[in-house]
Amino acid sequence: MYSQFLSWRTFLAFVAILIVTGTIFYSKYLANKIALREKQKVEEWVEASTSIINPNNSDTRLPLKIIQDNDDIPIIWTNENDSIIDHKNLDSLKVISDKNYVQEKLRTLKAINDPITWKDPLDSTRINRYYYGHTRLMNEVQYYPLVQLFIVSLFIIVTIFALRGRYRAVQNQVWAGMAKETAHQLGTPVSSLEGWVEMLKQNTGNEKIIPELEKDVDRLRLVSDRFGKIGSKPQLEESNIITQISNMVEYIRKRASDKVNFKINTHGEKEIIANMSIPLFDWVIENLLKNALDAMEGKGSITVDIRATADDINIDVTDTGKGISKQNISRVFNPGFTTKKRGWGLGLSLSKRIISQYHKGEIFVKSSEIGKGTTFRIVLKK
Repeated sequence: MYSQFLSWRTFLAFVAILIVTGTIFYSKYLANKIALREKQKVEEWVEASTSIINPNNSDTRLPLKIIQDNDDIPIIWTNENDSIIDHKNLDSLKVISDKNYVQEKLRTLKAINDPITWKDPLDSTRINRYYYGHTRLMNEVQYYPLVQLFIVSLFIIVTIFALRGRYRAVQNQVWAGMAKETAHQLGTPVSSLEGWVEMLKQNTGNEKIIPELEKDVDRLRLVSDRFGKIGSKPQLEESNIITQISNMVEYIRKRASDKVNFKINTHGEKEIIANMSIPLFDWVIENLLKNALDAMEGKGSITVDIRATADDINIDVTDTGKGISKQNISRVFNPGFTTKKRGWGLGLSLSKRIISQYHKGEIFVKSSEIGKGTTFRIVLKK
């Protein structure tokens, strides 16, 4: 599915490049044709203007028509010293209100086109230069590729976001389906284990191991319940977050090495209430604690710091393990990413989904240093 998404994105980018490239070349072709036509019109206008003042020209109807027809190309003509003689098709309001407007416009026209030069046949020292600009049509043609580039880019962005949303929706469905199937598969052996525990209770001499076996079977039942709830909206309820974390730390402590020291800092608080799905939240804490144990390889310390602010609850899980490299910090929550020899790389990805989507909170790597350890932070609303 992901490769299909990439292929669609590449195809869209390729189509966009073809469209924009073709548009640019065609717009350039049109612009050249319009520019040539504009130059011809200005040349005809100059010829018509100069023929009117010719005393030998008795019929001025055609020159006058040519002059009148040119109502869209801005023209400023100067003498041989580039002193402005007159102008045509400029903004009349700006000409009146801004005394520097015509001079500034002349500089603009000089940068656009080379002038058309007229020499007086009776006086060779008299030279007029006609500077001209572009029509509105020419300006629209020049800016059209940029407009189309913007539209095509917007279209591609919207399409990519739509495909990404669809990809994520399908991905979520796959994860939910896998989780529910896992829960279904766990149900049978868990029920069987519960039966075996009941049988052990009937025999004497098992009093010490039965409580711990019951805890492990309950844990398996809880894990199965967690997987079964993925994909459905969990019910949030008010609960003491300190109690939940303490119970989970105690459960992990009994199954960890004696060389691992566990510590919980609550800053004097005995109760901090938050809305949460208890099975799913326990899963997140369990996953962070197990990752910390893996990172320390059997010895070190794990500290859980719980602090309530005015609006939030901050939970920091800190270990003294091997740390996370800088290039991997941004990837630790990606599905499938793992640095372990065994594992699917789903724990942190699912933890992030549980905290952000179901609890409307945040989970991120607060800090990490190679060889010294890592701190994960969970932020929940009070």
